[in-house]
Amino acid sequence: MSPKTTSPYGSWKSPITAELITQDTVTLESVAFYGEDIYWIEELPAEAGRNTVMKKSKDGNVTELTPAPFNVRSRVHEYGGAPFLAHQSQLFFSNFEDNLLYLRQENGSIQPITSDSNHRYADASIDVSRGRLYWIREDHTESAIFAETTIVAMDLDGNNEIVIVSGNEFYSNPRISPDAKQLAYLTWNHPNMPWDETELWIADLNDDGSVSNAKRVAGGTNESIIQPVWSPDGVLYFLSDRSNWWNIMRLNNGEVEEVCPMEAEFGSPSWIFGKSDYDFIDETTIIASYVQNGRQHLAKIDVQNGTVSPVETGFSLFYSIHSNGQKLTFIAASPTQFPRVVRVDLDGKQVEEIRLSSSLTLDENYLSLPEPIEFPTEGGKTAHAIYYRPKNADYMAPADEKPPLLVHVHGGPTSASPAILDLAFTQYWTSRGFAVVDVNYGGSTGYGREYRERLRGNWGIVDVQDCANAVRYLVEQGEVDSNRVAIAGGSAGGYTTLASLAFTDVYKAGASYFGLSELEVFATETHKFESRYMDSMLGPYPEAKQVYYDRSPINFTDQLSCPVIFFQGLDDKIVPPNQAELMVEALKEKGLPVAYLAFEGEGHGFRMDQNIKRSIEGELYFYSKVFGFTPSDDIEPVSIDNL
Repeated sequence: MSPKTTSPYGSWKSPITAELITQDTVTLESVAFYGEDIYWIEELPAEAGRNTVMKKSKDGNVTELTPAPFNVRSRVHEYGGAPFLAHQSQLFFSNFEDNLLYLRQENGSIQPITSDSNHRYADASIDVSRGRLYWIREDHTESAIFAETTIVAMDLDGNNEIVIVSGNEFYSNPRISPDAKQLAYLTWNHPNMPWDETELWIADLNDDGSVSNAKRVAGGTNESIIQPVWSPDGVLYFLSDRSNWWNIMRLNNGEVEEVCPMEAEFGSPSWIFGKSDYDFIDETTIIASYVQNGRQHLAKIDVQNGTVSPVETGFSLFYSIHSNGQKLTFIAASPTQFPRVVRVDLDGKQVEEIRLSSSLTLDENYLSLPEPIEFPTEGGKTAHAIYYRPKNADYMAPADEKPPLLVHVHGGPTSASPAILDLAFTQYWTSRGFAVVDVNYGGSTGYGREYRERLRGNWGIVDVQDCANAVRYLVEQGEVDSNRVAIAGGSAGGYTTLASLAFTDVYKAGASYFGLSELEVFATETHKFESRYMDSMLGPYPEAKQVYYDRSPINFTDQLSCPVIFFQGLDDKIVPPNQAELMVEALKEKGLPVAYLAFEGEGHGFRMDQNIKRSIEGELYFYSKVFGFTPSDDIEPVSIDNL
């Protein structure tokens, strides 16, 4: 091995380039079984982020079922999810451009089965005995923002559509019992989000697909129920956090009982439809993922005696889990393996890779491995993060230099950063000489409801404190340079980024990706799903108007004292561009270095490969100017005002 070149942190030449990150890379979502056939969605950055449904049939052939111009996405709740349903040789799916439902027949023909673009659909179930489909429908006819959400039934050709459940603000997970006699579903109302408080209902199914005798069977005050699933023998299972943890429960003669009580999270927040963190192998065995102490595991659970048996696969992240009784399929990843669709035997010993999200082969000598850390924070509590050290097989830093630190703030804020291989957020930076810390601040999921609710009334306080305390902890440990600390995040993470820059003096630079800066505007202009989200995190609006003002970074630009770069999609309906533009203008007037990169055709999150590449390189260029190093990459300069 050649001796390492000594070069300042940040200037190391890395094989992990922005172009490489987007090269031959797809995002994988929504895995499903139908018989022995496996279906999944691929998001294609090279095709402007278009989503397409792929199928691997039992004979091994892989087929794209929805070629361009079809874009298989749902806009229900804006975040969508569960946009397709496979049945025999038919595929039903939602098309993003017109919101219509389409049917693909076995011969490849694709035709619309609905006609009203004001209706959006997601999360379907099929009733074979009645020849009916059940969908969550969001009706925007009367209001572009405050749509009416219902459960509808329709024939397989889209005819005879009727509303069968209505009256509440939100519905999800319509699931038909194995004997087709009952429909289970979830519902909740403002100001709750689905991780705050939901109800589980069961109704009898009538001959025409309508329902009767609907009754609430679980859930309610301060209880989040998610992911109801009928067992093969007709018992209704679900996840509930009534014990502080999302644990597996079932309905037994009208009473809720625990299946395998654990201080672990068997579920994750329902930002999108169709999440599946567990499934039945047979009527007595569940395959499930769970998070414990910040680490994810896969296990088989005997529902008769509650025993939990680990399933070792070599992966550390599992989602979209499904079983057909003979095999398992899910999306898996690890700190050294990209996400991939896999088919696995029931013991986890034989793993077949169906589709890789990236064909790249990386030398692990350039990969920084995650180190979970727990650090002290306010109120005598501790918080969690994942730390990545600088690592590059070819370079080392001068002995007297400590690395710059990039604090990454996840979105949500009810979300979490997993310890998996991620080139854009971690390895691009660590291989150039940055240290990176992903902060799972109070409010993050994976640590129980109590930890998740630390953010209740405290958004812009607890998250900001935990990020700052993660920095202080790493500085005290001698890991990083306190004079070169940057913070970056997207969406709600962008808000925490801007609040951290306004309300603390810990950071020397920041990068906001479509982040909130003006909370009152968001409260009055955002879409229905999140329109009351801040009631729990800040207080109801307008009653808590002063709190919204006090937590909005745009009102405290006088307290900002470091450079900031903003990245924004101009078609963003969740955080509109004016959120970034207001902040940019304020920083210009203040005389602080500021940069703004806006992207046509991008929404809430960037999907086009050229824009992903530009934003990654633009952030590095910005830091190089602020922290005074010369990047090894040939990067298109970013215009920085007041520099």
